[in-house]
Amino acid sequence: MGMNVSSGGGASEPEVMVDINTTPLIDVMLVLLIMLIITIPIQMHAVKMNLPVGNPPPPVVQPEVVQIDIDFDGTMTWNGTVVPDQATLERRFAQVAAEPEQAEIHLRPNRLAPYKDVAEVMAAAQREGATKIGLIGNEQYMQ
Repeated sequence: MGMNVSSGGGASEPEVMVDINTTPLIDVMLVLLIMLIITIPIQMHAVKMNLPVGNPPPPVVQPEVVQIDIDFDGTMTWNGTVVPDQATLERRFAQVAAEPEQAEIHLRPNRLAPYKDVAEVMAAAQREGATKIGLIGNEQYMQ
């Protein structure tokens, strides 16, 4: 606390001005802030990946492509032939997964196809071990 005494020659008592000196408080706050910044570890969110170096050579044999279409009512076709049920679809995925060089699976859902049907096909492919699967025709969903 500080006290300010006027230098007047009056007979009355001098006015006492009581103010808080904030300079030491600001200094302490700055020191605490600097200590906090120094002691917080820098968070590194990194995922280590083994990325290929350079351009890979082109494949000698082009892989087979399997086209799966899903219609708005949930009807699935495998290269143009209708797949009657989920068990048949899973058997075909198992055949693709068993091949030494897996075929590329191009999944092309209709714009009005329920997400549930698309997710079931992708889950069946994953369960059976088919790894080369991709969604085709996503530009129809862009507006």
